[in-house]
Amino acid sequence: MELVTRIERGAGPADRLFLLVHGLGADENDLAELVRYLDPEGAFVVVLPRAPTPYGPGFQWYEFAEGGLDAPSFLASVAALDAAVDAACAEFELQRDRAVFGGFSQGASLALALGLRTSTGPHPAGVLCMSGFLPEIGGLEYDWGAELPPVLVQHGTHDPMLPVQRGRAAAQTLAQHGVPTVYTEYPMAHQVALESIEEGAAWLRAVAAGERPSGPVATLDDPIEPRDEGPIRSVTSATFEREVLQSEIPVVVDFWAPWCAPCRQVAPILDQMAKMREGAYKFVKLNIDENPQIAQAFDVQSIPLIGLFRNGRLERSSLGLKPRQQLEAELGMLVIP
Repeated sequence: MELVTRIERGAGPADRLFLLVHGLGADENDLAELVRYLDPEGAFVVVLPRAPTPYGPGFQWYEFAEGGLDAPSFLASVAALDAAVDAACAEFELQRDRAVFGGFSQGASLALALGLRTSTGPHPAGVLCMSGFLPEIGGLEYDWGAELPPVLVQHGTHDPMLPVQRGRAAAQTLAQHGVPTVYTEYPMAHQVALESIEEGAAWLRAVAAGERPSGPVATLDDPIEPRDEGPIRSVTSATFEREVLQSEIPVVVDFWAPWCAPCRQVAPILDQMAKMREGAYKFVKLNIDENPQIAQAFDVQSIPLIGLFRNGRLERSSLGLKPRQQLEAELGMLVIP
């Protein structure tokens, strides 16, 4: 199975390979915007592969079976990524043992499996796990007896798709087997944040310099900081009527899903609008995966969809990622320069 790949190269010498694997429902373009932040010096040839199976608006690396992930499709993707790494190393004349494997969500679990498994090839120089987990399936054996590469595990404390305990468990297992592990939590959902990307960039520089960073790992029972949702609160099917339809002031609703890359990009624009219009408008967000009946009731077929509700009805809407002023205009708001 040959994968479609996107290649990113900066202005630097690019003498290492960085495999960056997207998550569920995305594609090879999803993480491309992170490259300039993770590798501002252009030290890596960045390979962004596309998963083999269509899923929603994008693709998936493996299917789900009762009780967990589907082992055959997972292992098939590991093999395909392994071949993609070999092909890229040959094309750009790079050494595999100097590479870094990284990914987000499904991609993070694959990066861990590919980088730490028992195989005939060399291990990479490091593994970056963003909002992922350590897969345990038949047919996958980890090379715990070898000197394995350092791993950076990052996870959101309020991740609704993969609870933070999955990230903690992965980091604990790695540390128990002597893998140099850095584990960091951020007050976020199933996503990346500016702070996590900055930490990832610093970790990549350390690994490229030959370091093997490690640090303390959280336990499963460590307390989780209360979530500050910021200016935009979450609503559900249970609270939608009270918070939106019965509101005395207009309500802007962000219909979103965790797998939607444009949704993550429009979020800070909506945060800015909510702060600028505090008191005049209410801003909320609704996860359509968790509340499909609300999405169906208002015919939400594509996201991000931003809806303006007034007096209990959907008055206007704007589909897709747009600049703030255009979004305000399409929602019928007075555009603020």
